Amino acid sequence: MVMDKHTCPYGIKSKDLLERQGFAVEDHHLTSRDKTDAFLEEHGVKTTPQSWINGERVGGYDDLREYFDLPVRSENETSYRPVIAIFAVAAAMALATSWFAFSSIVTLRAFEWFVAISMCFLAIQKLQDVESFSTMFLNYDLLAQHWVRYGYIYPFAEALAGILMVSGALVWVSSPIALFIGSIGVVSIIKAVYVEKRELKCACVGGNSNVPLGFVSLTESLMMVAMGAWMAVKGVL
Repeated sequence: MVMDKHTCPYGIKSKDLLERQGFAVEDHHLTSRDKTDAFLEEHGVKTTPQSWINGERVGGYDDLREYFDLPVRSENETSYRPVIAIFAVAAAMALATSWFAFSSIVTLRAFEWFVAISMCFLAIQKLQDVESFSTMFLNYDLLAQHWVRYGYIYPFAEALAGILMVSGALVWVSSPIALFIGSIGVVSIIKAVYVEKRELKCACVGGNSNVPLGFVSLTESLMMVAMGAWMAVKGVL
């Protein structure tokens, strides 16, 4: 579909995939809604684009990927990619900041920044859709199940604690917040996953994630507890 106000992205991706596989592509644009509807009815399909190879219809973009033995991701497929991306970029930023500040990447402050930046990134994921996050959060968080508003407060609290920890300011605010929300998270996740053996999706990277509740979410909570405790002890020392 190539219209005045819409160009089908999967059509472009299909053409690119075919060309990368060495095919010469004869591209036929559907330039109106009427032409598109007529095409769908003629070939008995529900979506565009549709690709033919040597006169045989292969199908849409996902069908093409399957045809070339390339992975096709399911909508409900479990994926750790969001978490890996968050922690990897947070680590890189922490090391880069440490290098800028101390001309060394091996510093205690680099680890503190890694945890704090990770908290900020995870909070951003939740803040994109607080409503969805709070709904998923209710599946396992013990405090949210008794006080629903906690699910709405949590992302803002995590972001605040993370930002303050990046700056090293107002430890008397950031430390208790991290300890509080982290401790509740640890207890809630252990109860839901390791005691009750429930299979749930983790709300740690937002309300629409396919990350399973377990190690990742427990790590997030344990990081906050450790960071909160460390910042408190560091402040006293």
